This record gives sequence, C-alpha cells and structure tokens, in this order.
Amino acid sequence: MTMMMSRKALEDYGLTNLGSINWNLPPAVLIEHALTRKEGVLASNGAFSATTGSHTGRSPKDKFIVSNQETASKIWWGENNHPMSPETFAVVRQSLADYLQGRDVYILDAAAGADPHYRMPIQVITELAWHNLFARQLFLRANESDRTSENPGFTILCVPHFRTNPRAHGTRSETAIIIDFEERLVLIAGTEYAGEMKKSIFTVLNFILPAEGVLPMHCSANVGLDGDVALFFGLSGTGKTSLSADPERRLIGDDEHGWGEQGVFNFEGGCYAKCINLSQKHEPQIWNAVRFGAVYENVVLKGESRQPDYSDSSLTENTRAAYPIDFIDNVVESGMGGQPKAVIFLTADSFGVLPPISKLTTEQAMYYFLSGYTSKLAGTERGVTSPQATFSSCFGAAFLPLRPTEYANLLRERIERYNVRCYLINTGWTGGAYGVGERININYTRQMVNAAISGVIEQAETAVDPIFGLRVPTSCPGVPGEMLLPRNTWNDKMAYDQQARHLADLFKKNFTQFIPDSNDVLVAGPR
Repeated sequence: MTMMMSRKALEDYGLTNLGSINWNLPPAVLIEHALTRKEGVLASNGAFSATTGSHTGRSPKDKFIVSNQETASKIWWGENNHPMSPETFAVVRQSLADYLQGRDVYILDAAAGADPHYRMPIQVITELAWHNLFARQLFLRANESDRTSENPGFTILCVPHFRTNPRAHGTRSETAIIIDFEERLVLIAGTEYAGEMKKSIFTVLNFILPAEGVLPMHCSANVGLDGDVALFFGLSGTGKTSLSADPERRLIGDDEHGWGEQGVFNFEGGCYAKCINLSQKHEPQIWNAVRFGAVYENVVLKGESRQPDYSDSSLTENTRAAYPIDFIDNVVESGMGGQPKAVIFLTADSFGVLPPISKLTTEQAMYYFLSGYTSKLAGTERGVTSPQATFSSCFGAAFLPLRPTEYANLLRERIERYNVRCYLINTGWTGGAYGVGERININYTRQMVNAAISGVIEQAETAVDPIFGLRVPTSCPGVPGEMLLPRNTWNDKMAYDQQARHLADLFKKNFTQFIPDSNDVLVAGPR
C-alpha cells in the first residue's frame, strides 16, 4: 500500500459510495470549504476559528488498543490503554463505514518523524474540512519518498459526528479513539477535539520506535547558535511551548520528539500552543504565528470584531492554536538536532513547595521522569475544573502503550552515554500554595532556563532540600536569591513544612507502582 492511496485502497477500509473525495487540498481551499460548511469562522488575524462542543480536551478514558498476538503481552494495559477485541473493532469499522456512505471526505497525505531513518507515512481521512487543515498544519508534509515508501504507514479515520454505541461497540461512551497496530489504522469517533489525531500518532510512535532503539518523548526542543540542544519535558500547561519558543534559540519542535543515534528529531511539522492568557510581550513568537492558515480551537472571539480574547476561558482553559512550524521565524527547518546538552523537566507545582530550579543526578532524573509530577490545569482533560496534583509517567502516561520503565531505561542510557545535564524547573507557585501564593514570573523562569542550558548554573553553590533531597542552586543570574529556596518565600514556615511533607508522601505513594523494577532509583526520591 503506497502513500498515495487509490480509490480501491479506500474500499479496503470499507469506504465505498462516498460523496466528494477532496484530496490534499491547500490551506486556503480547505478554509473556503470549512467556511462554506459553517464549521467555523475567520478571526480578525486571519486564523480559522472552530469550537469543539462538549469535548474541549482529550478523552483518555475512551482510548482503546486492539488486542492481538502482537500487542496482548506488550501493551501497558490499564486506565490509559483499554483492550478491544479484533471482532469488536471490525463491528465499529463497519458501522463507521456505513455512516460515511454518501458523505464528503477530506484526505491528506502526510508523515511523522523528521529523521528519514524513522519517518512514517500517514494518511488522514476526515469528515470535517477544518480537521484536515489542522492535520495539514500539524503533521509533516508528504514528500515523494513518502508516496513511494515501502513503509505502510498509518491511516487516521476521524469522524466526529459518528457516535459509537456502548452496547453494540463495547465502548465506554459515544466517544472512542481506537488504534489497531495490525491494520495500522486509527479510528476517532464522537469527538471534535482535533488534538486526538496528533496524540494518536504519538501513541503509535511510542509503540513502534523503542524497538528501533529510539526514545520517543513528550517534550519540546530547541538549539542555540553553538548547536547546544535542550529538551523540555512537561505536561500541558507547564510551559513546554512558551519556554522553548525562545527568540535567541532555534525551535526544533514544541511537543513530540524522538532521540535516536543521530540525535533529536521532531515528530511533527507544526505547533499546538495553549492560548489561555497568551501575551504578545511574553510569547511574541506564538502571538505572531497565529495568522491566516492557523487554526484556533475554542478561542473566544469578541463580537463582530472577531478579535481573539485570550483571557476568556468560558469555553475551556484548554484554548489552542495550531500552526505550521515555519510560521515561527527561527526554526530548524529539517526538524533535526544533535545530541542534547541539557534535559529540563517542567512542573507546575500547585503546592508551592518545589524549588524553582534543582540540579538532578541521573537517578533523580529517572525518578522525576517516571513520576511525571505536575498540577493538572483545568481544561486539558474533560471533567478537570480546578488544578489538582497529578502524576503522569514520563510526562505523558496517556500516550504510553508500553510500560514506563522501558522508556525510562532508554532515557538513562542516553543521559549516561552523552553526559547530559538534567534539571527540574518549577513553573508553578511560590510564596504559598495555589490560591495563596503567586505563579512564578515567566521572566525569572526564562533566566533559570538560560542558566541551565548554558551551564552557568553549575557554578552556583547548592543547598540540599531536606525533604526532597534536591540540590538547589542558591544563586542564579537575574533571579532574586530569596525565591530560589521556596521555604523562604512562605510567611507560614510550618504550613510550608506540612505541604512539603504531604507532597513528598504523594510522590512515595505514586512510585510504589515501579517497585521492584526501579529499586535503585527509589532512593533518589523524597526522604
């Protein structure tokens, strides 16, 4: 099956008697179609603006993987990966194909993985024109080698207005995201949230690439003038996109990367930036990238002016903009970088007790990578309306088809082989917990990031946190010294100690799932 599928290949998926088949339409034409079909409107800056109804974030509880000979023993089954039998999947496929009869579809040839050694062709078939635009801007553009590749690639069938029937289809609700690794097919039904497409392919790559010796990572990456690559791990809302979009450094990518023998490479061809409280002053690159061809998701527009109101969270906190990476000026067009010099784990600590910056040993890096702690901010997932502490293995448990320790062992091997410096940076609260303290100023965070990447922070004296065992620099250029030790920023020291011990207990409780596989890493956790 080559990348440029024939009509017969569509029939192989049961897609017969379709309406109009719109293949590889350019952005302007897709936007015309979407406007004509009343799928959304144009914002004042030219971006296409759509809303996604009740699904304004991912639906991780509705994610299924078809269980077969290849996957049954390999998949990390549990709350993030639910099994579905091949027989049940066949019923869902047929029902979806029946629904599409006589309906128009939009088809895109694309790819994932900038490194040609690991590049995977993708075909995206969508019911909505704007979903095809989203995919065109987020994935890599198909080239001639994709169209002639012997790699069969993966196909996404995204049909949000088809709703699954839990009794007939074995699903939890009317929404389902189903991956079949044998058929190399992703079905998305019952949700208009476009992020499901990109995250499904990320999950696919998280399954395929470790067997090829590549570490797939939920991280952003950039590179300095001297070729010093930095990785930024973190869950949504921790600052991955904002901190990696640095005018002084070139962006490799904002969300998903692989770390292979040649170095780091972007999986995607675009960015998917959170827009809530987006600031032209603090995030100029993202601000300027949102223009004609970009896609807004659930961004509120002001009346007839249709100006975006980035402070309005009435639809969701998880407002988004999708745009091609070349909408940013200083990017690495190849999507590839060398071996990283620094790895930064980002966390938005709502307890206000983790230091703004800490130096990590390899074992501590493993511990905090496996823990994946942050505060889950409202709106990123359905049903989350206020910040809450969460642990997400490898900073992306929802996208891990394999057991977390498999990725962590790959990370350890890379850190040790290339002598990579590791840091934990808290972009959350200081001076008190959420609701009492204040969010750490992003300008201070940028100064700490710069000091970490350049290695300047290595020259600072450190104090060991008595509860978490972290080595905390006592000085950093451009940052008030008193805020580096979080206990100093609290008026009520006893309250700080209580909160710190509480968070330490949460870490310990969460880490029990990795015993005995990671006993040597266990000692690197809170004391």
